[in-house]
Amino acid sequence: MAKPRLSNAAIWNMSVGFLGIQMGFALQNSNASRILQTFGADTHTLGWFWLVAPITGMLVQPIIGAMSDARWSDKWGRRKPFFLIGAILASLGLIFMPNASILSAFIPSLWIGAGMLMIMDASFNIAMEPFRALVADKLPTEQRTEGFAAQTTLIGIGAVIGSWLPFILINSFGIGKDTPDNLVPNNVIISFFVGAIILILSILWTLRTTDEYSPTQLKIFGEDDEVQQHGSSSLMSDIKSMPKTMKQLGLVQFFSWFALFGMWVYTTPAIAHHVAGLPITDTKSPAYQAAGDWTGIIFGVYNGASAIFAFFLLPYLAKIIGRKRTHMWSLIIGGLSLISMFFAPNLNALIFPMFGIGLAWASILSMPYAILAGSIPINKMGVYMGIFNLFITIPQIISGIIGGPLLKYVYGDQAIYVIVISGICMIIGGLLTTFVNDPDDPFIKLSANNVKL
Repeated sequence: MAKPRLSNAAIWNMSVGFLGIQMGFALQNSNASRILQTFGADTHTLGWFWLVAPITGMLVQPIIGAMSDARWSDKWGRRKPFFLIGAILASLGLIFMPNASILSAFIPSLWIGAGMLMIMDASFNIAMEPFRALVADKLPTEQRTEGFAAQTTLIGIGAVIGSWLPFILINSFGIGKDTPDNLVPNNVIISFFVGAIILILSILWTLRTTDEYSPTQLKIFGEDDEVQQHGSSSLMSDIKSMPKTMKQLGLVQFFSWFALFGMWVYTTPAIAHHVAGLPITDTKSPAYQAAGDWTGIIFGVYNGASAIFAFFLLPYLAKIIGRKRTHMWSLIIGGLSLISMFFAPNLNALIFPMFGIGLAWASILSMPYAILAGSIPINKMGVYMGIFNLFITIPQIISGIIGGPLLKYVYGDQAIYVIVISGICMIIGGLLTTFVNDPDDPFIKLSANNVKL
């Protein structure tokens, strides 16, 4: 017996929590660098502070995946407890990171801010991985692309709100205009507080509206469930026995996320120094903070574009040309768009590349997971989704370690060159997609049936 198709409302309800997660993630991505610089971080060391994100993700997601696979509660289900725990911890990180100076009498603000960044990243990972597994748990194969696309759309909406909120508060309400150079602007502090509230509310929405299939139901659907036994399995053995498709996707993910990490960490200094023309030594002035606000705006544009592309374009393209080709072209266009930022004559011109980056981001958040879900057993969906995160975190760790020295000794402190290299890496990731095996793609199955006819 096959899994029943779910209604559109059910598909969207199960992913509403991702809206809050991504709002918090967007606030972090577009503001963490300038918050840390306000607390005294040097531009060359920014990537090192950002290492806490991939390191915690590398450690947390496989463990959380295995734990969520290995448990079942008639009251709470399998994945939902981790949503709630992650949301609570992430909300605390959002509240305290921009307010780290409150505790500066005891510990330097920079280290408190870095610690809150670590807590946020660990918590986002606790909540995020089970959401990926939930879509694969609940949806039949033919609806998984739609499910991950809906997830990506909500991610885009949350990211737009998170990215734009500081800009809106300062330009529409005047909040933060008079903040001294050595303090985090009030518009950023308030934005993080609002993000914490929305994160909790969105997670509660998913918890209230979404049920999970029990082990008995999974057996009825022909997906043998080994929930209780899996908890004792070796994580290392699961890594060694990962499916071929997962390994192939891993290489694509490596170059894709190496590119994304460089973009997230260095966009603010890149546009402040290369496009706005500020001195390289300027990392705290009102003009630099304005560049940070503009980073939030353009990040909101690419996230908004990703929501639109995920909803209207990607599922259609996947049906026409297949998931592999859709992902390949999305990454190539995104890479070219990153490179084009080097040639932007002014801040406003940076909006246009964001549409191509948004297409790549939409595909990165949906297509690899739709491809992966069809190649792994249901009883190990959580742990393999967590292991798959290694292909996201390892390239970020490498980028974080080498990014600062490259910036200082190779790029002459011009952060824009990090953006250019990121674009090249994204194009390489797109080309590597051609080698991925996706036998579960409905497009391939349909084409094979047509050939037989």
